[in-house]
Formats: sequence, structure tokens, C-alpha cells
Amino acid sequence: MISRNHTKRPFFTIITPSFNQGRYIRRTIESVLSQGVEGVEYLIFDGGSSDETVSILESFGDSVHWISEPDKGQADAVNKGLMAATGEVIGWLNSDDIYYPNTLTTVRTFLARHPEVEVLYGEANHIDENDEILERYYTEGWNYERLKDICYICQPSVFLRRRVVQEYGLLDVNLRYCMDYEYWLRLGRDIHFMHLSQTLAGSRMYRDNKTLKHRSAVHAEINHMLKKRLGKTPTRWIYNYAFAVVDSKNYHRAEPKKYVWTLVWSLFVAYLRWRHKIPRSAVKAAINWLYQSFRVGSELGIPKCSERGA
Repeated sequence: MISRNHTKRPFFTIITPSFNQGRYIRRTIESVLSQGVEGVEYLIFDGGSSDETVSILESFGDSVHWISEPDKGQADAVNKGLMAATGEVIGWLNSDDIYYPNTLTTVRTFLARHPEVEVLYGEANHIDENDEILERYYTEGWNYERLKDICYICQPSVFLRRRVVQEYGLLDVNLRYCMDYEYWLRLGRDIHFMHLSQTLAGSRMYRDNKTLKHRSAVHAEINHMLKKRLGKTPTRWIYNYAFAVVDSKNYHRAEPKKYVWTLVWSLFVAYLRWRHKIPRSAVKAAINWLYQSFRVGSELGIPKCSERGA
């Protein structure tokens, strides 16, 4: 069990949920411990890993507080941390992500100067297996209506006051992929998030990353969540799901007819599934795509993934 002997309340509680991420978790832990900030409570909740994770955790001695036992998934592990947290400010760092140097100093300084700020998020990078930057994580300034159309907040770059958790509760354990997005939407109805234009974290992208590996399932869960949370799945996310389905089949744009027919079918199915009807705008888009797919040598007028915000 986790045991702690605080002489005073820590400023930060950092929570890391973990399961069979022995390949990366040492770098995650070191990115926290190397911050050089006093008053950090570091809690790791491992779901009973069968790889080298536990031996790595043991190697850090009393520097981290951890427990390894079966759980109900990532959201459940984070919730254990949220319930155990004693710090004034909480960060959630997955076991394959990292903080950049001076992240906690930057956050602490900003929040100390702005006690009215309840939730803070910064810039982030997508990184590969070797911590090399793949691309900047797409981020925007705070706008709740815009957040409904695109999740522009990188989860490891988020820090929130513990009182927010006490008021708004825990993550939804029924969600496997988008528990963070649902939480931002839940909080954002009432809370103005503050955007900090400094790069705070690296979010790891690799072949076995569950978000990349199960894109169709991710988008299906997002659409179900949005319909429940907002009462209606936004149009952008309907299209995102259709593109996720066709992209998962590895069709190439060199095969325009196969690509477009699958895309059209997926779009119509998505509309029927989450809106129960196919709007005229979707039919017009489908006709345009089909027309272009039959034009020899033409470029498909279909937005790329980065343009869709998928």
C-alpha cells in the first residue's frame, strides 16, 4: 500500500497510471523526479503489470509512492490517484509520457501569481519511442465552444487545483479512450481554462499506442460520449469517425474509388448511428467525392487528417 509521511501539504500531486509500460516508465518517472521542485507528491498506480514495471518502481525506493494491483483500467487508476492526492495542484502524467525540464517550476510560479486560475494547460509535443519530437501537439487558446469540435488540449500538459476535483468529481471509468476529453468538457462548462504558451510535456506516439492502434474505436467512443454530454454529436466528429474507419483499412489515395466508396459508406453509417438521419450537406459532400474519384489523375478534394483535427 502507499504510505506517506508529509510534514506539510505538498504543492503538487503528480499521478501516473501504469500497465505494462516498462519500456517507457523509467523515463516518465525520471522526468518528474528531475524537476528540482520541493513539495511534490508522486503517486503511481499500476494495474498489476507482468513486465519489468514493478522492478523499475522498486528501484526508485522512497522517491515515489506506488501500488501494483488489478484495476478497472486507466480511468480507475487515475481516480485512485485523485482520491489519494493531498497536493494543492494535480498533474496526470501517463507512464509513456514525459515532463520537460522546469515544467513544474513554470506551473508553480504561474499558479502562485494567479490564484484565481483553476485549470492550466500548456503546449506539448508528440514524441517517438526515443523521445524525439515528431510534431507539435495542436493546441489553441481557450474556447469552450471550439473544444466541442476539436480536443486541442494535451492531457499531460494540464494542471488543476485539487478543489476542482472535490467539486466536479472523478473521471468516468466507463470510458477507455476519451476520459480526459470528457473531463475537460465537464469542467469547461463552468471553468475558464488558462492557456500557457510554453511547452510543458511530451505525449508519446508509437505503433502500439492505444489511441493510434484503435482509431475507429476511439472515435466511436468520442461520438457516444459527445452525444451523452452535449445532447448531439458535432458534425466534425461525425466526419472524423468516417475518416478513421477508412484510414484503418489502409486504403491509399492511389485507389480513389475504393477509398471514396468506403468513406461515403462510413459517413452515412455514422450519421445514421449518431444523428439518425443523413443531412443534405453529407449527401452533397459524398457526390463531390465520388465525382472526383472517377476523374482520372485528379486530386481528391478531401481534407487531410491534420486539417480535420482528427
